[in-house]
Amino acid sequence: MLVVEMLSTGDEVLHGQIIDTNAAWLADYFFQQGLPLSTRTTIGDDLESLVTTFLERSLHADILIVNGGLGPTSDDLSALAAAKALDVPLVEHSQWIEVMERYFIARGRVMPETNRKQAFLPEGAELIDNPVGTACGFSLELNNCVLFFTPGVPSEFKVMVKDQILPRVRERFTLPEPPICLRLTSFGRSESSLAKQFDGMSLPDGCVLGYRSSMPIIELKLTGPASQRQLMEKHWHSIKQGVGDNMIFEGTEGFAQKIAKQLQERALRIAVSEQFSAGLLNWTLHSAKIDVYFGQILPQEPEQMLASLLQQARDNAAGQSVQIGLAIGDYSNQYISLALSTPEKNYAQKVHYLPNNHSEKEKQEVSVMLMLDMLSRWLNGREVIGYYEWLVQSETLVFDN
Repeated sequence: MLVVEMLSTGDEVLHGQIIDTNAAWLADYFFQQGLPLSTRTTIGDDLESLVTTFLERSLHADILIVNGGLGPTSDDLSALAAAKALDVPLVEHSQWIEVMERYFIARGRVMPETNRKQAFLPEGAELIDNPVGTACGFSLELNNCVLFFTPGVPSEFKVMVKDQILPRVRERFTLPEPPICLRLTSFGRSESSLAKQFDGMSLPDGCVLGYRSSMPIIELKLTGPASQRQLMEKHWHSIKQGVGDNMIFEGTEGFAQKIAKQLQERALRIAVSEQFSAGLLNWTLHSAKIDVYFGQILPQEPEQMLASLLQQARDNAAGQSVQIGLAIGDYSNQYISLALSTPEKNYAQKVHYLPNNHSEKEKQEVSVMLMLDMLSRWLNGREVIGYYEWLVQSETLVFDN
């Protein structure tokens, strides 16, 4: 089995001043290609530490992706550190200087002299093209490990990995078939409740069931080798049945995106008013390209009656070109109120929000998820008022239009 590692460089990454999105993206992308990362390491802009780490990780890995440190400034040390690890000099690549000069000319600028530093690579290294930036990538071999050096700019990094590095890896190594990862997202269950239900399940060899909690949802993932697909799908069917009414979607597309497709297929338009969620519902819908006829944010009204909120949702759907009205009401004394108006029926619920240790933003996210869940349930012909372990319905209203 190939051992693939990633090394992220830079003081700003090490000290948490920026989020290392490149590492998360590479881990997911390589996993899908059958190249799961064995280790991810982060190190600062220190020449001696970089040299030591290159030498150390090259003894453990077959492939090492080094990210960052290829810029024109003095703290960009990856090329120099690689040369010292190999005990070779840096050599200027005139062809890359020409590439950089054309890059600047195309933008009406003169290349700064400092950028010449980016054309100095370890002797014997293979140049890797960067079609969208000035940082020249390169690869070399150290202790039978292939090291690929990439820029830290995400747009440059991703293009180079997809178009330059992965093809080289495929040419050099025989890659295993990508593993299978089956995913579903639940709402209304706790992680401990799901774990209690499924942790005793006997899984096929090499398969793992994992949980990812991201308030207010829990994602379940069944991961395993492609050779176990048939058995995995059998177990996955049991898991989906176990999650039952609390499963909101399967796969990775996203809940709002799933709803958007159903609304578009049925040519349904919606109107929205919200109080406690303060625009988060509108933002979520617009991000999924859901056709919102109009959206309004209203001031909170403590002690608002559920019937008046339901009338608000009906008023939202009163327009000739609008079929669905959504309304998120106030949040008071740990109660959230929501209403949905459809062409046939109207639904409203007031729920008691049990966890009291979450921020207002998290509670707003719960209110939006509740509203989307009500809409999704109606679109799929399910009971619109669901059951949630950590939410208690204190009042519900349902009546025909």
